[in-house]
Amino acid sequence: MDKKLATTIGASARVARGRMELTQADVAERIDVATEVYGRLERGGMLPSVQTLLKLCHELHVSADELLGLAAQGAPPSRASEAPPPTPERPEVRRLLRSVRQLDPAQVKLLGLVANALTRR
Repeated sequence: MDKKLATTIGASARVARGRMELTQADVAERIDVATEVYGRLERGGMLPSVQTLLKLCHELHVSADELLGLAAQGAPPSRASEAPPPTPERPEVRRLLRSVRQLDPAQVKLLGLVANALTRR
């Protein structure tokens, strides 16, 4: 493993994640890896597969050049970096959504009824 490359990718991913105000768990879920695996990637403990690298680029709105540390200083931003980041959700809302995704349909329906009752208060 190329430790320098792994460290560069991890640091770039951490910066991009911070810009989007996401947690490691948020990014891990979006790119379909375990939170622990994503944490190891950010710390430079592993290199992502090409497929995972592409998912990272898409979810973090950065170019592969930026993640790989190839983006020249002062160069015009790539199309991937120009994409406006989505409006960040509050961390507690993201945690709630992760939990809801694990519920079965009957539980989701019940949760919807509770949420509707709370909004009518």
